[in-house]
Amino acid sequence: MKTTCGKFGPVCLFLMFFALAFSPLIRAQTCLTSSDMDQPTRSAIDGVGKRYFDMLSRGDAAGLKQNAISSLASSFSGIENAVKDNQQNLSGVLPTPRPAFELKSDSASTNQSGEFLCGVFGKNGQTADSAVFVIPDLSPGSYAVATLDATTAKGPYAVTFVLQQSGTDWKLGGLYVKATQVNGHDANWFAGKAREFQKKNQTHNAWFYFVEARDLSVPIVFMSTQQTDKLYDEMQSVKPADLPGSGKTADLPAVGKAYTLTSLFPFVVDKNFDLVVKYQTESIADTGKAFIDNTAVMKALLAKYPEFRDAFDGIVARAVIASGEDYGSMLAMKDIK
Repeated sequence: MKTTCGKFGPVCLFLMFFALAFSPLIRAQTCLTSSDMDQPTRSAIDGVGKRYFDMLSRGDAAGLKQNAISSLASSFSGIENAVKDNQQNLSGVLPTPRPAFELKSDSASTNQSGEFLCGVFGKNGQTADSAVFVIPDLSPGSYAVATLDATTAKGPYAVTFVLQQSGTDWKLGGLYVKATQVNGHDANWFAGKAREFQKKNQTHNAWFYFVEARDLSVPIVFMSTQQTDKLYDEMQSVKPADLPGSGKTADLPAVGKAYTLTSLFPFVVDKNFDLVVKYQTESIADTGKAFIDNTAVMKALLAKYPEFRDAFDGIVARAVIASGEDYGSMLAMKDIK
């Protein structure tokens, strides 16, 4: 589930380090897990995470801005919207901190991959307590990732603060608020359903459920763990060759017309697990016509992939013009006939 700056919709806010200052310098990356940190540093990061969570839960956007790095403070509307969107849900919640990570970037190496390897790795890669963060070309300095789990009336959430050290202070550099379940279902449930679809040879459904399982497994998109690595390896065995995305298009035949699809992905709308389809169109000026085209795309999609009826609550179709502007509409699966 995603929020304002996430993958298309409203339940998770991602304002990651792109507000931080970047530099073309060649640098090395190191990472410390919570157990590797010295006690003062660990306590400071945990304390700042709790303090910023308290500000978020009280709706104190001004306090967060005052404690933000300058580049983020100068463009703070996204954070302010996140505070407004999440304050009521998080109000009065006592969070539980997860073990934090400290990331250090310097200019002493030729490694520009941006990979921060945290913890102990075995012969098969990551272990239960390890993690990898991928943040290319991060400016030299010390950073931290502090995640707190929050049990709310809407279900469990993970709130992650990206921090940058400034003197003895840890400044706010990014915020990520993410639901860790979809309608009561967590990553393990989605992975289990993906395997069930795989056994039925419903590989498209299996792929999308693995995608959701992997997304729910971590609190931030630039982090991977042993669980996400295993899911990635598993999902590759069912990846359909005909999916659009990453610059690749796919033709979708419909009655009297063919549509060019540009992306297809799962998305949560309220408590519904929906499928989003984006396609190319020349104009959306006539919204009535755009709605008819959207409906035609939904029908054609189900005609080509009837298995989607078993996996999703509805379909969101978005007609996209060359400028990137789009017109979207949504129908429940039962209403697409």
